[in-house]
Amino acid sequence: MNILFLCVANSARSQLAEGLARAMFGAAAHVESAGSEPCGFVRRGAVDALGEIGIDISQHQSKAIADLDPGFLRDLDFVITLCADEVCPVLPSPARRLHWPIADPARPAQSPQIEAARYREARDQIRMLILQFARQHDIPLNPGYDTKQG
Repeated sequence: MNILFLCVANSARSQLAEGLARAMFGAAAHVESAGSEPCGFVRRGAVDALGEIGIDISQHQSKAIADLDPGFLRDLDFVITLCADEVCPVLPSPARRLHWPIADPARPAQSPQIEAARYREARDQIRMLILQFARQHDIPLNPGYDTKQG
């Protein structure tokens, strides 16, 4: 199964989703993320929020749809958008489309603590949606994934 998480900047929500889904699905799915206007980096808050639950995305890159393997795009099963207030990108594809409106944790925060809490909230919301998605589509969880920790 090929799954693409799509957002605008590919720096926070779609990166959280990619990291979580890869850890949760292992070899059961090919998971990528991309943005319609990639910003060129992955936000530290996303890296830290996943690091807290043992998932390392520190080597991930913010990427455009055009950066993805054409074979992966041709064989896509699902495109999942994660935009809330912004206009979500559209990818012409026969893949099934899902929309998970998650508030952008990268929006300006009053303190580092509030920013970290936003990333944790987005992580936890996305994690629950991925678990529901796995159940609905009979995707087995990676035996090495700790459902209690992450």
